[in-house]
Amino acid sequence: MLDVMSLSYPFQTLLLGCCVTTPSRRYLSKTRRCLVQATPPSSVILNADGSGKFSEKLHVPNLDSGRGAPFVIQGSAVGIIGGVSVDATLKFLRKLVEFSSQDGVNSTPFVLCSDPLLSKELLSYERSYFVSSTSKAENLKLDSSPIVQTLRNKRVFLENSGTSCIVMPCNVSHSWYEQVSEGCSVPVFHMAECVAKELKEAKLKPLEAGSPLRIGVLATNATLAAGFYKEKLQNEGFDVVLPDRATMEHTVIPAIEALNRKDMEGACNLLRIALQVLLVRAANFIILASDDMRDLLPPDDPLIKKCIDPMDALARSTIKWVKSSGQNT
Repeated sequence: MLDVMSLSYPFQTLLLGCCVTTPSRRYLSKTRRCLVQATPPSSVILNADGSGKFSEKLHVPNLDSGRGAPFVIQGSAVGIIGGVSVDATLKFLRKLVEFSSQDGVNSTPFVLCSDPLLSKELLSYERSYFVSSTSKAENLKLDSSPIVQTLRNKRVFLENSGTSCIVMPCNVSHSWYEQVSEGCSVPVFHMAECVAKELKEAKLKPLEAGSPLRIGVLATNATLAAGFYKEKLQNEGFDVVLPDRATMEHTVIPAIEALNRKDMEGACNLLRIALQVLLVRAANFIILASDDMRDLLPPDDPLIKKCIDPMDALARSTIKWVKSSGQNT
């Protein structure tokens, strides 16, 4: 029997517990109990058994406004705001669990807000920066204020629910990090800052003596346009290598197009070319800051050794903070 609790309603899904992946299957470990307050019904709590069926319905308030706390966590947890890709969010959850515990029993507890409408809005925003390799049209820039407000609502909800810190395992969401985190009473970790600090602490040696440490960043147009990876890396003293226009138009964008067509081989080959171009420009390592491209290369690909997954740094930094602050009880 899986003791798992989730809230499912038209605009938001919230999961309280831990998600673990093994080579053969995925499963959810025991969740940490929460105190549910008596409130007017507008959503449903569902308990899932081992067969995946749901039962024991319990109404809870609408969470989309971010107001109030429909439940209070007993013991602190990590608050997670989902982004463009549900798969990427689940990947972060697995990392959070696996990095904090070998068996998943004493892993870091979490509360996840995953909103399908927010995912759709983020995807539309990201695609507004996407220019086809055969198109000369200028990028359309969508109004991002609804996205910012939704992200803030999720942050306020998680903050009021008693989480000890908040993370956004989504690259493009960090385009509005300052607006989302402003006024928050708990730490909101910045994924690019976590990566930059880890690289600084690693005390890397440059490819050539006397030359600067150079870190490449490969991402979508929307993430690169936001500029936060470049800013955070430069703050730590790194030179930053970004793909030039030709690389974006002839390798990165076509790779995403191939991925959307389910042409995995073509997407992999194009991604390899894009990575090699950055490495030729003397980048020590490359931050692969794209949910679409992160899992394209097989684990045994030699280029993987030169790539950095920002989610690894975000998960490690989160766990480190929780443990150092004595929150994981």
